Amino acid sequence: MPRAGAALALLAIAGCATQSPREPAFELEGDASVLLPGVVSSDYSEIRAAVSADGNTVLWGSTNRPGGAGGWDIWMSRREGSGWSAPVAVSFDSPQNEFDPAFTPDGRTLWFFSNRSGGLGGDDLWRVAFDPRSATFGVPVNAGASINSAGDEWAPTPSPDGRALLFATNGRGGAGRHDLFLSAWHGGAWQSAQPLAGEVNGPGDDFDAAFVDDGRVLVFARSEDVEHAPIALWSAVREGGRYMHPQRLDTRVNVDGGWILGPSDDRAHPGTLLFSGVRAGGQGLADIHSIHYRVR
Repeated sequence: MPRAGAALALLAIAGCATQSPREPAFELEGDASVLLPGVVSSDYSEIRAAVSADGNTVLWGSTNRPGGAGGWDIWMSRREGSGWSAPVAVSFDSPQNEFDPAFTPDGRTLWFFSNRSGGLGGDDLWRVAFDPRSATFGVPVNAGASINSAGDEWAPTPSPDGRALLFATNGRGGAGRHDLFLSAWHGGAWQSAQPLAGEVNGPGDDFDAAFVDDGRVLVFARSEDVEHAPIALWSAVREGGRYMHPQRLDTRVNVDGGWILGPSDDRAHPGTLLFSGVRAGGQGLADIHSIHYRVR
């Protein structure tokens, strides 16, 4: 089963887009700006935004914004005419931690992590149905033992075609502390997760990741020790189902000695990367920023 699962996962990623005959280069364009100041970015800490494909819903995590059920909460704002609604905690919020929201490509399922009861231990990955028209959620469902472990699972990221789920875990072994793993959907079930193929996972913490440009590029967070050392965003390019040649993004994203994390691809605005951290000109403790990119 592990070998079959790995093969399926590689096929899923390879099928996200036609392989380019030339190695794509990931390039930032212009400077970063704060995302929706006063709505999403505020005096509090905001981390990892998820924008629906129709651009009408934005979700994000906060560790300290008041008004949620407790712990870390996921917040939502909806487009209203030319503006945005006041943020509200999502209906499935609990007194435990809910964090790292990510929409599936069809916008009808939201993934997140939580340490709520009913899991396998630590932070687990969960999914919940979402109705884009009414902005209502269903009942959260645990992703199960093919994905979750007795350790922590973070930052669920559906592949662009929805046939695979990328996430970070420290509960399945691997090359370092937190590694990126991939599970493929096959035969009506998630297959046993396998380490992401390539040169991404190292001896430290490799975690929060986003598929960019239909999976041709991966943007991910890396730290020697996520609890005590700086965090920066890196990019890697896909070559035959493997993510190779990691490169640290420049100072338009990263802050020397600081922490930058939580990348996501804004599907409603192609060519836009969202990320989180403390940067000059921000609103508060940690803001969500956006920057344009191109892949050639």
